[in-house]
Amino acid sequence: MNTPSAAETAHYTASTPRSRKLQAHAERYLPGGSSRGTAHWTPYPFFAERGEGHYVFDVDGNRYLDFMLNATSLIHGHAHPDVTRAIQEQAAKGVAFSAPTEVQARLAEMLCERVPSVELARFTSSGTEATMNAIRAARAFTGRPKIAKIEGGYHGSHDFASVSVTTPADSLDPAGPAPAAEFPGLPQGVLDNVVVLPFNDLEACERVIRRRADDLACVIMEPVVSSFGYLPAEPGFLRGIRGLTRELGVLLIFDEVQSLRTAPGGAQERLGVAPDLTAMGKIIGGGLPVGAFGGRRDLMEQFDPQREDAIPHSGTFNANPLTMAAGDAALRRLTPDAYERLDRLGGQARAKLQAVLDELEVKAVVTGIASLFAIHFGIDEVTDYRSKLQADAAMTSAVFIGLLNEGVLLQQSCAGSLSTITSESDIDTLAAAVRRVVQRTAST
Repeated sequence: MNTPSAAETAHYTASTPRSRKLQAHAERYLPGGSSRGTAHWTPYPFFAERGEGHYVFDVDGNRYLDFMLNATSLIHGHAHPDVTRAIQEQAAKGVAFSAPTEVQARLAEMLCERVPSVELARFTSSGTEATMNAIRAARAFTGRPKIAKIEGGYHGSHDFASVSVTTPADSLDPAGPAPAAEFPGLPQGVLDNVVVLPFNDLEACERVIRRRADDLACVIMEPVVSSFGYLPAEPGFLRGIRGLTRELGVLLIFDEVQSLRTAPGGAQERLGVAPDLTAMGKIIGGGLPVGAFGGRRDLMEQFDPQREDAIPHSGTFNANPLTMAAGDAALRRLTPDAYERLDRLGGQARAKLQAVLDELEVKAVVTGIASLFAIHFGIDEVTDYRSKLQADAAMTSAVFIGLLNEGVLLQQSCAGSLSTITSESDIDTLAAAVRRVVQRTAST
């Protein structure tokens, strides 16, 4: 585990004594004190008390300018009045029913209208379930057992997504991407049915896909890879994969759980490549638990319960009315003007961060697209998983904690996102905080 600098850690622990006590208490009842791996960091996470607009407040009274935004899901910030009002009004009517609601159909209609490749959609309670069911649909439709994924790509926590996600550098096959278990006990049968591909290398991908095509149900990938610092695929790579999969009868699944925020129709609209199936989440739930998957009518009709051969798909909280109401309110605020503003501010954020790092003569590169950004220390370029692994993990960890001491919250990877309430002043605050922290860190 990477450890931040002693000085930054000391400052953090001194300012978060109640969080430290709560962490010790939580560890008595929860493994590591949490139910979410990404919610833990060294030496311990702060415990949130409330969120307001662009800020989150911890139990010790510290305020953080929030660019983590709950893994990009809070695209309108914390406790937006429209979203909060929709939740309150629905809660007064009831929080869950064993029957469909009107708002479910309304939100599904909005998704189908915004994402042209989605003709029919179904809701889940998480992005993990969305990718899992998209893969299930592909296998059922093609009758083929294997799936292909990008090395280092994250698609949730189900077994077939838990292959070659965070493989350590010293465990990588020098000959190229190969299936690697994400946790002990992953069955060999899972590894045998997952093909791993290199990102942005169309020639290598084509060799592998053609060789495995007879057994390959689908290729699943993020068109903007979140774990690589929101790195968009090269357009030629996406177009090549689309043409190849179409030729071979292999379905193409885009995981747009995070990248859907890059345009009304997601990254597929922005990058000009339409998949067969799409997994969605995060922003479509207004901050509440959500996932969705959708695509071509003939693929999605496999889930129609009126069919004798329907793929079973249940879930007590799928399309729960609180989430549907919150998602409906959130998407209605994502107008063309809102997307244009997010794009402009995202470009400013990346440019200002890169300018600070260049001025300080710190080797680093800023990646991202639209309202997404990430800082990679110690490298000049990110093209795929293996190049991303060359980044300076110790520096990243130190800067993350240092920014907390400055009252700025990023993801632990020093990635982040903007919200519709982000201002140019907020971006200047972020850039200035990065400047101070990098200067301190570089001098130790």
